[in-house]
Amino acid sequence: MSKDPIDRSGLAPRFWERKALTDLNPQEWEALCDGCGKCCLNKLEDEDTGHVELTRVACRLFDDTTCRCAQYEIRHQFVPECIVLKPSNIDDHAYWMPRTCAYRLLWEGKPLFDWHPLISGTPETVHAAGVSMRNRTVAEFEVDEDDWEDHIIEEPI
Repeated sequence: MSKDPIDRSGLAPRFWERKALTDLNPQEWEALCDGCGKCCLNKLEDEDTGHVELTRVACRLFDDTTCRCAQYEIRHQFVPECIVLKPSNIDDHAYWMPRTCAYRLLWEGKPLFDWHPLISGTPETVHAAGVSMRNRTVAEFEVDEDDWEDHIIEEPI
């Protein structure tokens, strides 16, 4: 069992139901992450329709045992194109987030799933529910970008 890196102490109960995403403090914002790892997957976007497909091809910094970025605090040193999702840019980026993602769900006005750690009280429920990418990815350096289409996954996974 991996240690949950998100400190949820001091958070108001069900804060996400009473606050707009733009009003969350940094601790609340980070606590919304369910730890599924899907945001670290490479995506394919149809230029004509804007439709986004997830692949199981993970960012080179993704640890698919913990479903976390191995270098989260300094990731831009290694992956300059990594997008930092935050309240000020969610309108621009929520569309490419996984359909099960708490940030996207709340942005769309939907509730969190029962397996979300903020509901269940434990970070393991995202894995037990089969929603996370734990042990399901291939590293991007192992797959030619022209072959990413062969690794498209269906959601929810």
